[in-house]
Amino acid sequence: MADVTRRLFLRHLRGTPTNWVRLHVAGRVRREGTGQSFWYRPLTAVLSEVPVDDRELPLLFHARTGDFADITVQATVTYRVADPALAAARLDFSVDPRTGRARSRPLDQVATLLAELAQQPALDLLARVPLAEALTTMAPVREAVSAALGTEPRLADIGVAVVSARVVAVRPEPELERALQTPTREAVQVEADRATYARRAQAVEQERGIAENELQNKIELARREQQLVEQHGANARRRAELDAAAELAGAHGKAEREQVANTAAAERARVLATAEAEKERLLAAGAADKERTLALAKAETVRAVGAAEAEAEAAKLATYAELPPAVLQALTVRELAGQLPPIGQLTVTPDLLADLLGRLTGPTGTLTGPTGAVDR
Repeated sequence: MADVTRRLFLRHLRGTPTNWVRLHVAGRVRREGTGQSFWYRPLTAVLSEVPVDDRELPLLFHARTGDFADITVQATVTYRVADPALAAARLDFSVDPRTGRARSRPLDQVATLLAELAQQPALDLLARVPLAEALTTMAPVREAVSAALGTEPRLADIGVAVVSARVVAVRPEPELERALQTPTREAVQVEADRATYARRAQAVEQERGIAENELQNKIELARREQQLVEQHGANARRRAELDAAAELAGAHGKAEREQVANTAAAERARVLATAEAEKERLLAAGAADKERTLALAKAETVRAVGAAEAEAEAAKLATYAELPPAVLQALTVRELAGQLPPIGQLTVTPDLLADLLGRLTGPTGTLTGPTGAVDR
C-alpha cells in the first residue's frame, strides 16, 4: 500500500516499486506507473493501486480417483498481474484518496478464480486414474494444472499471468492411508521379527559361549588354586627353613657380639686404670713441683723482703745522721705521737710540761731520739 501524507487541503502519495498507481482527474489519466510520487487534491482525484509483484496462492482441495477413493491435493500457484492497466479496468483496485486504503479486495477474486481454474483439470485427471497411480505420480497433475492455467483466457482478460504451478502432496483419507500402509508396515514388522529372532539366536549362541567360557574359567581357577595351595606349602617350608637359619645366624652373631663387647669392656677397663694411675702420678708430681716452687718462691720473697728492709733501715739511718737536731726532735715527737693511744681531750699543765722537758733533755743534757743519743 502506498503512503499518503496530508498537507492542509492537499495529499501526497508515495508509491513503491512493486505497486502500479494510476491517477484520474476529471476522467483523464494524469499519472500512472510504478514508483510514483506526486501531490493531488483528494476531492477531484481518483486513485487505483495494483500490486505487480509475484504472489503465492496455496490450494487445498479434495478429489476422487477412478476407484472411488477420496484424496486431498495440496498445491501452490504463483502468479502476478502482468497488465495492471487492464486489471485496474476489469477489477476494482481503487483506493481512498484521503487515507490510501483499498476500498475492496480484488486479489481475493483473483485467488478464487485461480483456485477454481486449477482444481478443474486436476479433478478431471484424478477421476481417470486409480488410487495407487494418483499417489505415486504427481507430475501429470502438475502438468495438467500448469497447461490449463497458462491457456485460460479469463486470466488474460483481467491481466493476470501464472508463473508456475506446483503439486506439493496427494494424500488419501487417514483410514485409507493406514490401510495402504499396512502391507508396508507388516513387511517392516516381518523384517523386525526376523531381526529379533536372529538377535535372539545370536544371544543364545553368545550365552552358550559365555557358559562354556565360565566352565573353562572354573576349571582353570581350580587348577590354579591347586597350584596355589602347593606353592603356599612350599613357601611355608621355605619360610621355616629361612627362619631357622636366621635364628641360628642371630645366635652366632649375638655370641660374637657379646664376646667382642666383653673384650672391649676389659680393654676399656685396663686403659681406664692405666690412665687413672698415670693421672694420679702426674697430679702427685705436679703437686710436689708446685710445693717446691712455692717454697722456693716464699724463701726468695722472705730473703728479698729482709734485704729490702735492711737496705731501707740503713738508708733511714744514713738519712737521720745527716739531719739537723731540730729535725730529729720533730721526727721523734711524730714517732712518739704515732705510738700513743687515741686522746679525746688533752690538758697541759706546767708540771706536765716541766716533766716532759726534763725527759727530753735527760740528766746529762742530751736529746734522745728514736735512733739513740745525739750531742747538742
